[in-house]
Amino acid sequence: MSYLILVRHGQSIWNLENRFTGWVDVGLSDRGIKEAINAGNTLLKEEFIPDICFTSFLKRSKDTAKILLDQYDDKINQNIDVLNDWTLNERHYGSLQGLDKLETAEKYGDDQVLLWRRSYDTPPPLTSQNSEFDPNIDKLYENIKEDLPLGESLKDVVSRVKKSLSMILNLTLNKKVLVVAHGNSIRAMLKIIEDISDENIIGINIPTGIPLAFNYQGDKLSKIGYLGDQEQIMKLQKEVEQQSRIKKG
Repeated sequence: MSYLILVRHGQSIWNLENRFTGWVDVGLSDRGIKEAINAGNTLLKEEFIPDICFTSFLKRSKDTAKILLDQYDDKINQNIDVLNDWTLNERHYGSLQGLDKLETAEKYGDDQVLLWRRSYDTPPPLTSQNSEFDPNIDKLYENIKEDLPLGESLKDVVSRVKKSLSMILNLTLNKKVLVVAHGNSIRAMLKIIEDISDENIIGINIPTGIPLAFNYQGDKLSKIGYLGDQEQIMKLQKEVEQQSRIKKG
């Protein structure tokens, strides 16, 4: 049987500090490292051994995948290929990147910041060309020939993940595929896979470090759901939901 597993990276340092992160290449927090370890152990318990793993170009995605896959060491006799794909990156938050979310809400108002964070087709203020947040001058992307974004809406993320997701789903017909990505790139993939409406995707919250499983039954991809302690999963989803409700004071 073939499977698709989606995992949002473990908590990052800027997740912990409540900053807009986007394409800024920050590492995992201590909690994020533990979440990656737990994700690997959960997949082992479920006897899910991936044939191939996809990550984004960002450190928190690649580190989560490495830590997760390290849990398989000495337990399996199989090489797991890891491929990095920039189109699986987090949503680019433009000039909001690096800003404290509460301070940003105090400056622009809660409603405006919530619109930037959770709406489907409203992009944040774009970063300037040749600024520190312009990926087109970042050596990490020097071999990418396409024009890279200066800020994105979720709709933009859906557009850029389509091609990669199609390739991933084709692989999943015959292989067990693991994708370690980000909250918004996973939301974008779910929108396509489950045909979620523009309105309903706004309410989808992806917890850090929890495997979300699908399998193929016949020729149809079927959702199994999040793997692990369901009470803890609900708590983490609520935590993400509350992060979208920025309140002053």
